[in-house]
Amino acid sequence: MKERMEKIASFRINHLVLMPGIYVSRRDVTPSGDVITTFDVRLTAPNREAAADPRALHAMEHLVATFLRNHPQWAPKTVYWGPMGCCTGNYLILQGELESSDVVGLMREAMEFVADFEGEIPGATARDCGNYTFMDLDGAKALARKFLQEISTPGSDRLHYPA
Repeated sequence: MKERMEKIASFRINHLVLMPGIYVSRRDVTPSGDVITTFDVRLTAPNREAAADPRALHAMEHLVATFLRNHPQWAPKTVYWGPMGCCTGNYLILQGELESSDVVGLMREAMEFVADFEGEIPGATARDCGNYTFMDLDGAKALARKFLQEISTPGSDRLHYPA
């Protein structure tokens, strides 16, 4: 007999009004007592704008993950950066009980890094990546530039989920 499963929190967000921004998706406490915060870094307006090309998201994943894991302040707190299956954004998971406003500067730095990146994408080789040719650097740069415009002066509506 199948039991009815509870809808997870991210599926209870009204995606019809969600805008590009940085949102606290959830907070979890590990068995050792560490708090980790998951951020929804939304790049496009779901169901109203085209989803991001997965090749651009893949390139962005490599670039931002590398940026975060080399950041002088945030590297030790970085748990994960990766794309959403719906291709409208990325998840950022950091150690600590954080608010969206705590990471706006970090996301600006990361997106500026992507927007200005020149050269070979880190880890984009057959040895280092399972699908290394599935990348679009120009697309990642365009996504980053668009996001930077969206969060230039983010209001509450771009930092807190809509009711």
